[in-house]
Amino acid sequence: MEHPGPPRFAAVGDEIELAPRDPDPAAAAAYGWTVVDAPAPSQATVGDEPVVQFEPDAPGRYRVRHETPDERYHLTVRAFGADRQPGETETRQQYSGTEPPTATDHTVAETDATRAATGAPQADDDPGSGLARLDAEATPERPLLDLEVEAEATGESGGTDESGEIVIRARVDDTGAASGPVDTTVEFVVDDRDRLDAEPVVDDGAFRVDADAVGERLRVHAVAVADSYSVPAQVDLRRTGGAGGVEAAADLTVGGALFTVNYPYHPPEWPLDAVVYEVYVRTFAGDEAAAAGESTPETAAADGESTTTDGEPTAFDRIRERLDHLVDLGVDVLWLTPVLENDHAPHGYNITDFFEIAADLGGRAAYERLIDAAHDRGLRVVFDLVLNHSARAHPYFLDAYGEGTDVGVGQGSPNPESDYHDWYDWRADGEPETYFEWEHIANFDFDTLAVRRHLLDAVEEWASLVDGFRCDMAWAVPNGFWREIHDGLKADDEQFWLLDETIPYIPEFQAGLFDTHFDSTTAFQLREVGAGDAPAPSVLDAVAERRRIGFPEYSSFMLYLENHDESRYIQKCGRPATLAAAGALATLPGTPMLYAGQEIGQLGRRDALAWAEADEALTEHYRRLLALRHDEPALRADARLDRVEYTVTDGDPDRVVAYARGEGDGLVVVLNFGEEPATVDLAPPVTADNLVGAPVDPARPTVDSVVVLPRR
Repeated sequence: MEHPGPPRFAAVGDEIELAPRDPDPAAAAAYGWTVVDAPAPSQATVGDEPVVQFEPDAPGRYRVRHETPDERYHLTVRAFGADRQPGETETRQQYSGTEPPTATDHTVAETDATRAATGAPQADDDPGSGLARLDAEATPERPLLDLEVEAEATGESGGTDESGEIVIRARVDDTGAASGPVDTTVEFVVDDRDRLDAEPVVDDGAFRVDADAVGERLRVHAVAVADSYSVPAQVDLRRTGGAGGVEAAADLTVGGALFTVNYPYHPPEWPLDAVVYEVYVRTFAGDEAAAAGESTPETAAADGESTTTDGEPTAFDRIRERLDHLVDLGVDVLWLTPVLENDHAPHGYNITDFFEIAADLGGRAAYERLIDAAHDRGLRVVFDLVLNHSARAHPYFLDAYGEGTDVGVGQGSPNPESDYHDWYDWRADGEPETYFEWEHIANFDFDTLAVRRHLLDAVEEWASLVDGFRCDMAWAVPNGFWREIHDGLKADDEQFWLLDETIPYIPEFQAGLFDTHFDSTTAFQLREVGAGDAPAPSVLDAVAERRRIGFPEYSSFMLYLENHDESRYIQKCGRPATLAAAGALATLPGTPMLYAGQEIGQLGRRDALAWAEADEALTEHYRRLLALRHDEPALRADARLDRVEYTVTDGDPDRVVAYARGEGDGLVVVLNFGEEPATVDLAPPVTADNLVGAPVDPARPTVDSVVVLPRR
């Protein structure tokens, strides 16, 4: 994968990282970059390092040459004028509290097990990864783009002149612009890695080329340009079969040529309608297991096998024991918080070895046994991938900074002679760069090829065992590196899933970086509504925000109420609002995610789960909603979401929202976040058959928390 990848699209003044793929650190001196073609006014250059930042200084197309130890490649960069830079949303990071995270958030274990389901509530001032506040004042005008491929005959059918064109059509949606539809053009760029033996014809939003001119592969990229430019789209065509090929294996037949068609920026289908369940691995077993001698760093077996020294099951084995509960609940995907060796359990995000499963969890054998058990039950498994940093206790950082185990702020000094000094990003004061003053981690320097090589090898190591990665702090790792990871994983398995954690979400992440995005904006708004600080219909505004800021129609989002970085929704908003919010998770467009303990009414954010004190009625509520989510086509991720007319005749109108899902005979959902029932006059005609509870008056249903009614 030495070619630097697909064309880049940016605005004048943006910095674009250019880096070798699949790098060989020993050959660093052999990598280089040169601008070989640029718009007439441009004076832009690149440095002579393997990893450089290229900043276009004039609109137009640039061609950059990449030297590698074995080959020379070229890369196209299309720069738009600075005035077409996509509008910056003024969405702010909003953490669980009012202040940014402190140094202790990712470094100090929670030891107070009293804040469980029946214990004292957790204060809502614990910082975490954050939630993104909806900003209704931000109105960027950004077109949305998708591509579709078709064949057109150009010769006599069945004769010797039979031939055809491949036509790639742009589907542009600019109706989300604040000023209404605007003039939009579409630009196409052929991937520099592919051969095309004839000039394509571009007209009226379509790219046309004779099929005979296409080599073994053709990747075409496109951008819609109006007042700003869209997220790029891509279509990937591969010749298949040849003269003796089987036509049924092809997606496209053009004359006598057969092609497969792939849309690499579209997410895999399997996660779209899945239910994800996050497991906080060291506390999932619960109070009973802890009392019985659950695995801890002190009691873990020295050989990392499946039992502790006192014979008790490992943390992985305890999770395996509850897989049937998750299947019964309606879960499809298991997301495990980090499972690698680290220095600050229980959260595990401070990695000390990127290639070893933590011994206190049971070691690799127990981990693989858990994965196998999950797969046997039809559950997919997601690995929590941490690439931005290592722990300061990592041996490489200790070598680069100082000896000993206590390497907090001011406890050491950089050693320029260390082989690992260049692995880390250093501040002027001699301390490693970090985020939010997290004092037990140190940021990697991705300009160093050895860092990229090390992390790519780790990605390869764990990708072979699991079905996807949840990518921690995705916003803090260079986009180009994520793009390399994406392309490498998809080359091996197009169905491999990449889920980003970024707050707020970034539309460009849809373009060959990640498949699904944390919907932090909707999560924040659901909390605001649940706490009574925003009207319930604002949840629909949050969902609409996705398209408004530039995400294409095919984009995928993960819906959630809470995670290990946030206080529990039920603790912040109360049980009645929690019942309604659960309905939102199951019925709004997106992939629902539950955080372990959410279904039993757990109050503590990271405490041992109080399984013995489970709120069975709440569990059944989630089970019924998730079953409906799986069973009803109108609730599929790609089904329509429409606002409907309704009037709250009894109850608080600010606590109620109604909406429709699906086409024609779809569903109408009514949520009531209030403590008292609400009666609602519905304009859409519906039946009395409440799919999640007792029948209701179809003209004027009374809603305790959630009703879901078929349209008639």
